[in-house]
Amino acid sequence: MKKIEAIIRHYKLEDVKNALSAAEIHGMTVTEVRGFGRQRGHKEMYRGAEYTVDFLPKVKLELAVTDEQSSKAVETILEHARTGEIGDGKIFVTSLEEIVRIRTGETGEEAI
Repeated sequence: MKKIEAIIRHYKLEDVKNALSAAEIHGMTVTEVRGFGRQRGHKEMYRGAEYTVDFLPKVKLELAVTDEQSSKAVETILEHARTGEIGDGKIFVTSLEEIVRIRTGETGEEAI
């Protein structure tokens, strides 16, 4: 089992969610986050003063998938979150030792 964490642009969330559902990959957690990478933020004007916005708003998706679904999920996120510009985000894939569904006590892939 794998945990996939993707940091993407806000406006790409709906496209990614719909594409994952179409690929039969269901269930995700979405968190609004802020951060920066190579782009180092940007400058904005407010009431005549220029200031730097270091942390840019992004969305973090978290999915738990089977090993077989992992590559399909990553490909789907890549295809639908990419704009080709700096700041498109990152995808992190890590192994999961165990998953437990609280309601039923199911474990492993049955809990996904």
